[in-house]
Amino acid sequence: MWKQSENIVHRLFSRQINRAPPNTHINKTRQLYENIVPSFTVYDVECPEQLWRCFTNDGQYLICFSRNLHDVLIYRPCWLSYCPAPDSVDELPIKAKKFESYFTLLHQIPLVSGQTELLCKDFFLATENNVYGIFAASTIQDTNPAAATGAVPTVPSVEKTTFFLVRLADGVVTDQRVFHDDYIHLAHNAGVFLHDDLLAVLSVRFQCIHILQVRDGGLFLDVRTIGNFCCEDDELLLNSQSQEEVLTEGSQILGGLKQRLLSFIMQGIQDENVSPGVRARLLQRFYYHFQHYVDLVMWKVQFLDRHHLLIKFGSLEGLLQQRNTDTSQQTSFLAVYNLETTKMLAFYQNSAEEMLQLVEHYYDYFRMALPIPTYMNFISSYGNNIFSQEQLRKQKTTSCVCMQVIRRTLSVLPFNCQSQSPSAYFDQYLFHYDEKFISAIDRHKPCMEHPIKFISRRRPNTLKFKINPGLELGANDGQIRRVASFLFHPVFPFAISVQQSFLQATVVNFHFRH
Repeated sequence: MWKQSENIVHRLFSRQINRAPPNTHINKTRQLYENIVPSFTVYDVECPEQLWRCFTNDGQYLICFSRNLHDVLIYRPCWLSYCPAPDSVDELPIKAKKFESYFTLLHQIPLVSGQTELLCKDFFLATENNVYGIFAASTIQDTNPAAATGAVPTVPSVEKTTFFLVRLADGVVTDQRVFHDDYIHLAHNAGVFLHDDLLAVLSVRFQCIHILQVRDGGLFLDVRTIGNFCCEDDELLLNSQSQEEVLTEGSQILGGLKQRLLSFIMQGIQDENVSPGVRARLLQRFYYHFQHYVDLVMWKVQFLDRHHLLIKFGSLEGLLQQRNTDTSQQTSFLAVYNLETTKMLAFYQNSAEEMLQLVEHYYDYFRMALPIPTYMNFISSYGNNIFSQEQLRKQKTTSCVCMQVIRRTLSVLPFNCQSQSPSAYFDQYLFHYDEKFISAIDRHKPCMEHPIKFISRRRPNTLKFKINPGLELGANDGQIRRVASFLFHPVFPFAISVQQSFLQATVVNFHFRH
C-alpha cells in the first residue's frame, strides 16, 4: 500500500501533479498543515496592557480591549521579519520579544467613558463579510431591581446595554442600539446570535427576542420582536378586543410565544395515533404539568436559518443559576419556532434520544458555520468527523446513565455564536490533543506545568508540535491556580497563548513556524 510522504517538498509536488477527488480539494490542501506547524515559541512577549479577544474569521484583524474596558483596539498582523547574521541563523533578534514586531495598531476606538459603563471583554461578533464588528457595553447589574411591567421577577436588571456596529477597516462607529433596564447574556455571545445579516437578541428580563437586521450601509434595522406578540398586528388585535376588561382579578394573559408552545404540545397529544385510554392519560399528564409549562422561561436562542429559531426553555431557578453552576443536568426543553408562520414545529426535552440522534447526524446544521471563508465549514464536529463520533459513542457505552450523556451533549444547544476557532490545528482528522487543556471552543482552560502535545492522527506516535502557555523554565509555585486562553490564527501557523493567575503577571507567548 502506497504511503504518503512526510516531506513537505514531496507533498507540494504531489499537490501540483495529482488531482484530488471531487469535493475533496480543501481537505487535501489542509493536510499540508501537518508539515507547517507553530513549533517555535517566543516566551513572555512584551505586550501593551490590554485584554485579548480573538482574530477575525478571515485573519485580517486582531481584536483586543483596553485594560479599563473603554476602548476597542484593532490590530493588523504584520508578522516578524528580520535578516539573520551568518553566525546566528537560529537566533531571533531582540525585537522578536516585542508585540509591535508582529502587529500594527490600526484603530483605537473609544466606545464608552466613565466608570458606570464598561465594554464586555468576552463579546464580539463579525458580520459574514467581516466588514463590520459588533461590540457590547453595559452598566453594572442591579440584583434587586424595581418591579416593571412585563418583567420576570427576581431576574437582575442592567440600566443600559449598548451594541455598537463598527466598520473594521476604518474604525468608524456606524450605528448603535441601546436596551434600557433589561438583562442580556453578553459573555461569550450567549444571548446574541448573528446569522447572515439577522441579529437575534434575547431579552432575559422581559422574555422576548429582538430581531434586528445589519444593513450593508452599517445600520441596525428593527425587524420584529417576538414574545408577548408573534405577529405584527397582534397588539392591535388584542387592544381592539378589550381583553383586559374580561380578566378576573389576579389572572393574566399568556404571551403569544407561550400560547404557541402550549397549543403545540396539546395538538401533539391530540394527533397521537394511540388508543383513547392512552390519550386520556397523556392529557392528564399535560394538565398536571400545565403550570410547569406556563412557568418556563427562555434561556437561549439561535437561528437555524433565516426563518427558524431554536429556543431553549427552562425553569426560572435554572436561568438564575446558569452563571454559577453547571445546568447541563437540569431539565430543559428545546423548541423550533417558525418566524414566518409563527408556529412551533418541534418540542423536545433535553433527555430525548431522538434529539440526540438529530444532533449527531446534523450537528453542523445546528452549529451554523459561516459560508465565507470556506474553511469555516471544516471545524470538527459529530456531524463531519469520525473521531468526534467515536468519542461520543464511547461516552454512551461507558456511562452508567445514558440520560446524563444525552443531557451533557444537548447542553451545547443553542450554540454560542462564533465561539469556535476555524484553525486547522484543531482539525481532529489531522491532530490529536487533550481537549481538557485546549480546544477550538472559546473558553479559558486550566494551565498545567507540562506543554500541550499535538499528535499526528495518521502516525499516532509522532509528535508534531507542542504549545507551552507558561514560562520557558516553568512556574515557581505549583500551588497557584493558572488558566490559559489561546488565540489561533485561522490560516497561518501562528498562535497566541495568554496565561493568567491571581495576583501574578500575565504571561503572553507567541507560537509560530520558525
